[in-house]
Amino acid sequence: MSSNSTQENANSRFELQTLLETSRMLVESQDMDFVLNNLLLITMGKLMVSRGMILIYQPGSDNYKVSKSKGADCMPEGASYSFENAEALKEQSVIHCEHEEFDLRNLIGSGNCTLFNLRTSNNHIGFLCLGAKGDNNRLQEEEVEFIESLAIISSVAIANSRMFTELRRTNRMLDRKVYDLNTLFDLSKDFNIMVDRQEIVRTFKFALLGQMLIRKFFFILDHEGSREMVASSGIAGQLTTAQINQLFDYEKNLIEVDNTLASEIPFLDENDITALIGLHLQDEKVAVVGVGARANGEPYTTSDYNFLRSLGNLAVLSIEKTYLLEERIEKERLEEELNIAKSIQQGLLPDPIPQYDQLDIAARNLSSYQVGGDYFDILETPGGRLLFAIGDVTGKGIPAALLMANLQAMLHVLLPVDLSLSEASGQINDIIFKNTPPDKFITFFWGLYDPKSSEFQFVNAGHTAPIWLKNDGDKVERLDEGGLILGAMPTSNTYSEQTITVSNGDILVFYTDGVTEALNPAQTEEFGEQRLINCIKNNQEKTAADIQQSIINKVLTFSDDIQHDDITLIIIKVH
Repeated sequence: MSSNSTQENANSRFELQTLLETSRMLVESQDMDFVLNNLLLITMGKLMVSRGMILIYQPGSDNYKVSKSKGADCMPEGASYSFENAEALKEQSVIHCEHEEFDLRNLIGSGNCTLFNLRTSNNHIGFLCLGAKGDNNRLQEEEVEFIESLAIISSVAIANSRMFTELRRTNRMLDRKVYDLNTLFDLSKDFNIMVDRQEIVRTFKFALLGQMLIRKFFFILDHEGSREMVASSGIAGQLTTAQINQLFDYEKNLIEVDNTLASEIPFLDENDITALIGLHLQDEKVAVVGVGARANGEPYTTSDYNFLRSLGNLAVLSIEKTYLLEERIEKERLEEELNIAKSIQQGLLPDPIPQYDQLDIAARNLSSYQVGGDYFDILETPGGRLLFAIGDVTGKGIPAALLMANLQAMLHVLLPVDLSLSEASGQINDIIFKNTPPDKFITFFWGLYDPKSSEFQFVNAGHTAPIWLKNDGDKVERLDEGGLILGAMPTSNTYSEQTITVSNGDILVFYTDGVTEALNPAQTEEFGEQRLINCIKNNQEKTAADIQQSIINKVLTFSDDIQHDDITLIIIKVH
């Protein structure tokens, strides 16, 4: 073997060993910067060139970035470069600068230069650009093969490095997502046990400050049409009502504050608010969160905005929960008070219903509300007469119960006093007028039955006229003599009274307007007085209790058991 052949074999073994060692080193490395530096320095040292660059392709801008640059007159690292015929270049494995098709002599110094395509089987990565050799000769064939092999190995290493970098970035994102989810989970547990709105607002504020490093923000909440800033940090001044409404009018859920919006609402610019986040409940915007830049200077990502929206929704739900809790407590308190009022009201009504030898008496009250506004009473006077009273107080609930109690007390006080119904009616009216607001009054009917004379003396103070069905079963009279309703105005004209004489078989029916004004299910027709009279006539042979039940059944059937008002009935049948 000649000495030249021996030298060639030695060089070949050295190059192969260099390639293997470089391949192992580059493939094991996951550092892009390390791979690029080694590729450039090994090739420059091998070929004894003084200039070299690595251009990495940027798909987004379709140009190349100078990632590594060595030697004088080379473009600086970070510079951008674009080829006129880049697509054609990508098809070439090795490009000589003086190639007649690709004149790249000005790319990296002057004279002979060479570009090696950095690519994998699927992707073009960039170019290794080498300047002229020290002797200014073209690269020899074995030198091109060596660098080309090294470029292929380096391209794989670059692709691996990119993939590893992407995996690390993905892992960091996943870690951040998991961290955010854990934070939201912990905050949701905290919010769930909170019943104090201020505590919820403080927790939301600390989460923004500690979790997101947001120093400037505001949180505007809309509750039943009232919009106010419930939390803020680092904010000076106040938004006007018109500006708050303007923030709620924006349809987009995320608005990054630009110059146009900043000029429309100077408050945002003055407080360095960079983004507005709208929060919704059941498709209705219920809150707006405005945030400034983060303390660490990092820009907001889509993930950050999603986290802020989730955090805001948790706070809004928790705050709404406190309102519902307060409403529930208030409702339970009112129900308790109504139960007490109902118990007191029931205590005002006579139980059991007094009975008298000459009269068959039935009386009943069906309240449409927990505490109704109807009243009736049956009392025996010291002189042995029987007093019947029925009234309808305006309104329902506790105010009506109080007014009813007031009326009942007056009746019981006046019972032993020797006053006529007319005089007593005037005194009751004046007391109620003085002690009640203008919108509260009572329709009232009362009468005294004297068993010795079978006379019934009565006064009707604006109440629905009772029905007197005489024993012949045909003639009906209405007991409407009296005066104005109680409490509407002071007594100026004496209440007039009337006395009738009842006979065996006569029926007196006292009732409130809940009977005749009961509505059919379509709410287009009232039960009316004529249906009441017909019912009384059809059942006049029955007992007072049966007549009463027949009337109630007719009314409830007519209204399909829907009761809009109290129903009170007193049935008196003369023996």
